[in-house]
Amino acid sequence: MNNTYNFKISHNIKKERIDIFLSRELSITRSKAQNLINSGHVLMNSRTVKPSDQVRYNDEINVHIPEVKEVGLIPQEISLDIVFQDEHLIVINKPAGLVVHPAKGHQDNTLVNAVLFHCHDLQGIQGELRPGIVHRLDKDTSGVMVIAKNEDAHHSLAEQIKDRKISKEYMAIVKGIPSPPKGMINAPIGRHPVHRKKMAVVEGGKKAITRYNIEKEFSEFSLLKVKPLTGRTHQIRVHLSYIGFPIVGDPVYSKQKNVFCLSRQALHASKLGFTHPATKEWMEFTAPLAKDIQDILDILETGKG
Repeated sequence: MNNTYNFKISHNIKKERIDIFLSRELSITRSKAQNLINSGHVLMNSRTVKPSDQVRYNDEINVHIPEVKEVGLIPQEISLDIVFQDEHLIVINKPAGLVVHPAKGHQDNTLVNAVLFHCHDLQGIQGELRPGIVHRLDKDTSGVMVIAKNEDAHHSLAEQIKDRKISKEYMAIVKGIPSPPKGMINAPIGRHPVHRKKMAVVEGGKKAITRYNIEKEFSEFSLLKVKPLTGRTHQIRVHLSYIGFPIVGDPVYSKQKNVFCLSRQALHASKLGFTHPATKEWMEFTAPLAKDIQDILDILETGKG
């Protein structure tokens, strides 16, 4: 059922923004109040308002909080490796081969369908009953990622990503040994001028920065720790290929022979750090290397690869 709240300012009050007033009176976050205002669900004296409008004596304020809508996504019983979960967010260790979000050609059997099955306390994002995807991993990239359960958590995490305050670390096995062993790749990324399903380093692309350092060195391969400072599509895969050290098994950005018969790129999101949206505590989560990548490392350690 929809919720409607009515306020009549019957006494003199100090000038106050309406988003701050509603945040206090409805016990909601300021961002939630601003979303209600910007979506036209708040009227003051029968007129729509802006978050910065002032509340004054004799004002009448009407607030309509819409019910959360179903969006046609199907909960599916897909196994999830849940690293952490509370009422605000869920952190999972995504396996390779799992698409994150339904799209054309992948309407079900995605991470979102799995989260809908496993999480019974989703509160909705922008009025829709769905998990809040704030960052994605490619289908064939494994590792740790965070998903918001409500709008406030989604907004907070999205802002942290925008402001580059979320820390991400990846592990990648590449062909060759980069020199210097520690470096930064600063090269813009955009659509490939010919192959439109691929990304590439292109003039006029979006700013993209990736740091790397060698964790282990073998005769013909290296294990790299990689930190993307921006979040472009396929950024790590594109950047490492661009400097001449493609990720082992990458079917798109590597022309090297797949000597390990790996069914996907050897790229794993190993660590994720962020400020918790509610507690404001800095949190870090890790995910051990996926078995197929660890198997390759074991082969390299024995000197057979």
